Amino acid sequence: ATEQSVGKLFMAGVIPGVMLGLVLMIAIYIVARIKKLPALPRASFREWLRAAREAFWGLLLMVIILGGIYTGMFTPTEAAAVAAVYAGFVALFVYKDLTIRECPKVLLESGKLTIMLMFIIANAMLFAHVLTTEQIPQQITAWVVDLGLQPWQFLLVVNIVLLIAGAFMEPSAIILILAPILFPIAMQLGIDPIHLGIIMVVNMEIGLITPPVGLNLFVTSAVTGMPLTAVIRAALPWLMLLISFLMVITYIPAVSMALPNWLGMS
Repeated sequence: ATEQSVGKLFMAGVIPGVMLGLVLMIAIYIVARIKKLPALPRASFREWLRAAREAFWGLLLMVIILGGIYTGMFTPTEAAAVAAVYAGFVALFVYKDLTIRECPKVLLESGKLTIMLMFIIANAMLFAHVLTTEQIPQQITAWVVDLGLQPWQFLLVVNIVLLIAGAFMEPSAIILILAPILFPIAMQLGIDPIHLGIIMVVNMEIGLITPPVGLNLFVTSAVTGMPLTAVIRAALPWLMLLISFLMVITYIPAVSMALPNWLGMS
Protein backbone atom coordinates (compact mmCIF):
# COMPACT_ATOMS: atom_id res chain seq x y z
CA ALA A 1 0.00 0.00 0.00
CA THR A 2 2.93 2.39 0.61
CA GLU A 3 5.53 0.71 -1.65
CA GLN A 4 7.86 -0.09 1.25
CA SER A 5 10.26 -3.05 1.44
CA VAL A 6 8.42 -6.25 2.39
CA GLY A 7 11.73 -7.77 3.51
CA LYS A 8 12.43 -4.86 5.83
CA LEU A 9 8.92 -5.07 7.26
CA PHE A 10 9.47 -8.79 7.86
CA MET A 11 12.65 -8.09 9.81
CA ALA A 12 11.07 -5.18 11.70
CA GLY A 13 8.39 -7.56 12.94
CA VAL A 14 10.78 -10.17 14.35
CA ILE A 15 11.68 -8.52 17.68
CA PRO A 16 8.11 -7.25 18.40
CA GLY A 17 6.76 -10.72 17.55
CA VAL A 18 9.21 -12.51 19.85
CA MET A 19 8.60 -9.97 22.62
CA LEU A 20 4.83 -10.32 22.39
CA GLY A 21 5.11 -14.12 22.39
CA LEU A 22 7.22 -14.02 25.56
CA VAL A 23 4.90 -11.54 27.27
CA LEU A 24 1.86 -13.72 26.52
CA MET A 25 3.63 -16.90 27.65
CA ILE A 26 4.64 -15.31 30.95
CA ALA A 27 1.13 -13.94 31.50
CA ILE A 28 -0.46 -17.32 30.70
CA TYR A 29 1.97 -19.07 33.07
CA ILE A 30 1.13 -16.67 35.91
CA VAL A 31 -2.64 -17.01 35.35
CA ALA A 32 -2.36 -20.80 35.15
CA ARG A 33 -0.44 -20.94 38.45
CA ILE A 34 -2.83 -18.57 40.22
CA LYS A 35 -5.95 -20.45 39.03
CA LYS A 36 -4.23 -23.83 39.49
CA LEU A 37 -5.24 -24.94 36.01
CA PRO A 38 -4.60 -28.61 35.15
CA ALA A 39 -1.33 -29.35 33.35
CA LEU A 40 -0.01 -32.26 31.32
CA PRO A 41 2.87 -34.31 32.76
CA ARG A 42 6.32 -32.91 31.99
CA ALA A 43 7.51 -34.26 28.64
CA SER A 44 10.58 -36.47 28.56
CA PHE A 45 13.57 -35.72 26.31
CA ARG A 46 12.50 -38.53 24.00
CA GLU A 47 9.02 -37.00 23.68
CA TRP A 48 10.61 -33.62 22.88
CA LEU A 49 12.63 -35.23 20.09
CA ARG A 50 9.59 -37.04 18.72
CA ALA A 51 7.53 -33.83 18.72
CA ALA A 52 10.39 -31.93 17.04
CA ARG A 53 10.67 -34.61 14.37
CA GLU A 54 6.92 -34.47 13.69
CA ALA A 55 6.98 -30.66 13.52
CA PHE A 56 10.05 -30.49 11.28
CA TRP A 57 8.21 -30.40 7.95
CA GLY A 58 5.83 -27.70 9.15
CA LEU A 59 8.62 -25.55 10.59
CA LEU A 60 10.58 -25.92 7.36
CA LEU A 61 7.88 -23.84 5.69
CA MET A 62 9.13 -20.70 7.48
CA VAL A 63 12.69 -21.46 6.42
CA ILE A 64 11.61 -21.78 2.78
CA ILE A 65 9.61 -18.54 2.82
CA LEU A 66 12.10 -16.31 4.65
CA GLY A 67 15.18 -18.00 3.21
CA GLY A 68 13.84 -17.69 -0.32
CA ILE A 69 13.02 -14.01 0.13
CA TYR A 70 16.31 -12.99 1.74
CA THR A 71 18.48 -15.01 -0.62
CA GLY A 72 16.69 -13.45 -3.57
CA MET A 73 15.41 -16.76 -4.93
CA PHE A 74 11.88 -15.37 -5.17
CA THR A 75 9.79 -12.32 -4.32
CA PRO A 76 7.36 -12.27 -1.37
CA THR A 77 4.47 -12.89 -3.78
CA GLU A 78 6.25 -15.88 -5.31
CA ALA A 79 7.10 -17.06 -1.78
CA ALA A 80 3.37 -17.26 -1.03
CA ALA A 81 2.83 -19.48 -4.08
CA VAL A 82 5.79 -21.71 -3.21
CA ALA A 83 4.54 -21.98 0.38
CA ALA A 84 1.06 -23.02 -0.81
CA VAL A 85 2.49 -25.76 -3.04
CA TYR A 86 4.84 -26.97 -0.30
CA ALA A 87 2.05 -26.98 2.32
CA GLY A 88 -0.18 -28.99 -0.02
CA PHE A 89 2.59 -31.52 -0.66
CA VAL A 90 3.32 -31.94 3.07
CA ALA A 91 -0.37 -32.28 3.94
CA LEU A 92 -0.91 -34.91 1.22
CA PHE A 93 2.23 -37.01 1.37
CA VAL A 94 3.98 -36.37 4.72
CA TYR A 95 1.37 -35.75 7.42
CA LYS A 96 -1.39 -37.32 5.27
CA ASP A 97 -4.11 -35.30 7.02
CA LEU A 98 -5.46 -34.38 3.56
CA THR A 99 -6.49 -36.84 0.86
CA ILE A 100 -6.60 -36.45 -2.92
CA ARG A 101 -10.38 -36.83 -2.75
CA GLU A 102 -10.63 -33.84 -0.38
CA CYS A 103 -8.53 -31.56 -2.61
CA PRO A 104 -11.42 -30.26 -4.79
CA LYS A 105 -13.35 -29.25 -1.66
CA VAL A 106 -10.27 -27.53 -0.20
CA LEU A 107 -9.64 -25.68 -3.47
CA LEU A 108 -13.29 -24.60 -3.63
CA GLU A 109 -13.22 -23.27 -0.05
CA SER A 110 -9.93 -21.50 -0.76
CA GLY A 111 -11.45 -19.98 -3.89
CA LYS A 112 -14.46 -18.67 -1.95
CA LEU A 113 -12.21 -17.09 0.68
CA THR A 114 -9.91 -15.60 -1.97
CA ILE A 115 -12.85 -14.14 -3.92
CA MET A 116 -14.22 -12.55 -0.74
CA LEU A 117 -10.87 -10.99 0.14
CA MET A 118 -10.18 -9.86 -3.42
CA PHE A 119 -13.60 -8.19 -3.60
CA ILE A 120 -12.80 -6.26 -0.42
CA ILE A 121 -9.33 -5.38 -1.67
CA ALA A 122 -10.62 -4.32 -5.11
CA ASN A 123 -13.10 -1.91 -3.54
CA ALA A 124 -10.47 -0.62 -1.13
CA MET A 125 -8.08 -0.02 -4.05
CA LEU A 126 -10.85 1.86 -5.88
CA PHE A 127 -11.41 4.00 -2.80
CA ALA A 128 -7.68 4.63 -2.50
CA HIS A 129 -7.59 5.67 -6.18
CA VAL A 130 -10.40 8.16 -5.59
CA LEU A 131 -8.54 9.56 -2.58
CA THR A 132 -5.38 9.98 -4.65
CA THR A 133 -7.22 11.54 -7.61
CA GLU A 134 -8.96 14.05 -5.38
CA GLN A 135 -5.68 14.72 -3.49
CA ILE A 136 -7.45 14.04 -0.20
CA PRO A 137 -4.34 12.61 1.53
CA GLN A 138 -2.42 15.79 0.67
CA GLN A 139 -5.23 17.95 2.06
CA ILE A 140 -5.42 15.90 5.26
CA THR A 141 -1.63 16.07 5.60
CA ALA A 142 -1.67 19.86 5.29
CA TRP A 143 -4.52 20.06 7.81
CA VAL A 144 -2.71 17.86 10.37
CA VAL A 145 0.55 19.79 9.92
CA ASP A 146 -1.34 23.07 10.41
CA LEU A 147 -2.74 21.70 13.68
CA GLY A 148 0.82 21.46 14.94
CA LEU A 149 0.52 17.88 16.20
CA GLN A 150 3.67 16.39 17.59
CA PRO A 151 4.68 12.91 16.32
CA TRP A 152 3.61 11.25 19.59
CA GLN A 153 0.21 12.94 19.39
CA PHE A 154 -0.25 11.86 15.78
CA LEU A 155 0.66 8.25 16.65
CA LEU A 156 -1.85 8.30 19.50
CA VAL A 157 -4.55 9.43 17.07
CA VAL A 158 -3.45 6.74 14.59
CA ASN A 159 -3.80 4.04 17.25
CA ILE A 160 -7.26 5.23 18.29
CA VAL A 161 -8.48 5.35 14.67
CA LEU A 162 -7.01 1.93 13.83
CA LEU A 163 -8.38 0.28 16.99
CA ILE A 164 -11.87 1.58 16.21
CA ALA A 165 -11.62 0.57 12.55
CA GLY A 166 -10.23 -2.85 13.52
CA ALA A 167 -13.31 -3.56 15.60
CA PHE A 168 -15.57 -3.27 12.55
CA MET A 169 -13.52 -3.89 9.38
CA GLU A 170 -11.31 -6.53 7.76
CA PRO A 171 -7.55 -5.83 8.21
CA SER A 172 -6.62 -5.80 4.51
CA ALA A 173 -9.30 -3.24 3.75
CA ILE A 174 -8.22 -1.01 6.64
CA ILE A 175 -4.60 -1.02 5.49
CA LEU A 176 -5.47 -0.30 1.87
CA ILE A 177 -7.86 2.51 2.81
CA LEU A 178 -5.95 4.21 5.65
CA ALA A 179 -2.29 3.61 4.73
CA PRO A 180 -2.37 6.08 1.78
CA ILE A 181 -3.81 8.69 4.15
CA LEU A 182 -1.54 8.08 7.16
CA PHE A 183 1.68 7.48 5.21
CA PRO A 184 2.26 11.05 3.86
CA ILE A 185 1.44 12.56 7.26
CA ALA A 186 3.92 10.26 8.98
CA MET A 187 6.61 11.14 6.44
CA GLN A 188 5.93 14.85 6.99
CA LEU A 189 6.33 14.40 10.75
CA GLY A 190 9.55 12.39 10.37
CA ILE A 191 8.10 9.03 11.41
CA ASP A 192 9.79 6.03 9.80
CA PRO A 193 7.33 4.31 7.41
CA ILE A 194 8.53 0.86 8.52
CA HIS A 195 7.80 1.78 12.13
CA LEU A 196 4.34 2.98 11.06
CA GLY A 197 3.81 -0.31 9.23
CA ILE A 198 4.54 -2.36 12.36
CA ILE A 199 2.19 -0.15 14.40
CA MET A 200 -0.56 -0.78 11.84
CA VAL A 201 0.02 -4.54 11.86
CA VAL A 202 -0.15 -4.74 15.67
CA ASN A 203 -3.36 -2.69 15.60
CA MET A 204 -4.87 -5.04 13.02
CA GLU A 205 -3.99 -8.06 15.17
CA ILE A 206 -5.71 -6.45 18.15
CA GLY A 207 -8.71 -5.75 15.92
CA LEU A 208 -9.09 -9.49 15.31
CA ILE A 209 -10.05 -10.03 18.97
CA THR A 210 -11.96 -6.77 19.47
CA PRO A 211 -15.77 -7.02 19.59
CA PRO A 212 -18.18 -6.70 17.92
CA VAL A 213 -16.63 -7.97 14.66
CA GLY A 214 -13.36 -9.56 15.83
CA LEU A 215 -12.90 -12.48 13.44
CA ASN A 216 -10.85 -14.57 15.90
CA LEU A 217 -13.60 -14.29 18.51
CA PHE A 218 -16.08 -15.96 16.15
CA VAL A 219 -13.54 -18.62 15.15
CA THR A 220 -12.79 -19.41 18.80
CA SER A 221 -16.49 -19.57 19.61
CA ALA A 222 -17.09 -22.00 16.73
CA VAL A 223 -14.11 -24.23 17.57
CA THR A 224 -14.72 -24.43 21.33
CA GLY A 225 -18.51 -24.36 21.28
CA MET A 226 -18.49 -21.51 23.81
CA PRO A 227 -21.06 -18.69 23.51
CA LEU A 228 -19.60 -15.61 21.84
CA THR A 229 -20.29 -13.50 24.94
CA ALA A 230 -18.21 -15.89 27.07
CA VAL A 231 -15.34 -15.75 24.56
CA ILE A 232 -15.43 -11.94 24.58
CA ARG A 233 -15.33 -11.82 28.39
CA ALA A 234 -12.40 -14.24 28.44
CA ALA A 235 -10.53 -12.21 25.80
CA LEU A 236 -10.84 -8.79 27.47
CA PRO A 237 -7.89 -9.12 29.93
CA TRP A 238 -5.64 -10.22 27.07
CA LEU A 239 -6.92 -7.33 24.99
CA MET A 240 -5.69 -4.93 27.68
CA LEU A 241 -2.30 -6.66 27.63
CA LEU A 242 -2.07 -6.29 23.85
CA ILE A 243 -2.96 -2.59 24.01
CA SER A 244 -0.21 -2.06 26.60
CA PHE A 245 2.21 -3.81 24.26
CA LEU A 246 1.00 -1.58 21.42
CA MET A 247 2.01 1.48 23.43
CA VAL A 248 5.53 0.05 23.81
CA ILE A 249 5.80 -0.61 20.06
CA THR A 250 4.42 2.86 19.26
CA TYR A 251 6.65 4.95 21.49
CA ILE A 252 9.87 2.93 21.46
CA PRO A 253 10.74 2.78 17.73
CA ALA A 254 13.99 0.92 18.46
CA VAL A 255 11.98 -2.23 19.24
CA SER A 256 10.89 -2.41 15.59
CA MET A 257 13.84 -0.73 13.89
CA ALA A 258 16.78 -2.29 15.74
CA LEU A 259 17.05 -5.42 13.60
CA PRO A 260 16.59 -3.76 10.16
CA ASN A 261 19.06 -1.02 11.13
CA TRP A 262 21.56 -3.55 12.47
CA LEU A 263 21.37 -5.51 9.23
CA GLY A 264 21.78 -2.28 7.27
CA MET A 265 18.64 -2.90 5.20
CA SER A 266 17.78 -0.09 2.81
